[in-house]
Amino acid sequence: MKSIIKFLQKILLVIELFIAILVINWEKTLFIGIIVIDQISKIRVINSMQLGESIPIIEKFFYLTYTLNPGAAFGILPNQRVFFLLIGIVLLIGFALFYPRINKFERPLKAGIIMSVSGSVGNLIDRIQTGNVIDFLDFKVWTAIFNIADVAIVVGMFIIFYFVAFKMDDDGKFSG
Repeated sequence: MKSIIKFLQKILLVIELFIAILVINWEKTLFIGIIVIDQISKIRVINSMQLGESIPIIEKFFYLTYTLNPGAAFGILPNQRVFFLLIGIVLLIGFALFYPRINKFERPLKAGIIMSVSGSVGNLIDRIQTGNVIDFLDFKVWTAIFNIADVAIVVGMFIIFYFVAFKMDDDGKFSG
């Protein structure tokens, strides 16, 4: 019975995402989609792996490794939950206030901003629920283990950096 309910929940989620893509504009779909994919992947890891467990996907290159990160990227500032919660809330408020102004930006820049904020929200949800961020993407070419939200943050920040470094003129306006 539980497996049927889980299956129906997955179908309902797919239908909801499909409706969101059709009804909601691309910015909201991107924002919600990243958060949903991030949270579903973390729930899947929690429900199917033991903390510390590592499953090879591509031997000696890519593993799924279930870890809890009490800090920021690469484990910096560990156990600063209140600080990260405050930063996340300030970021969300700033984004909500700033959001109407991003409509004049180019689509890739808007996507970069949305990706960074939605990734931050995904990790904020973890911090609220558990006090830690759930990480599981483990590429053996470096020591950091990360998650979908982290990928969204990093890709979004690269896009933002590109536009600020190469597309912004001296007056703070973006050139084509």
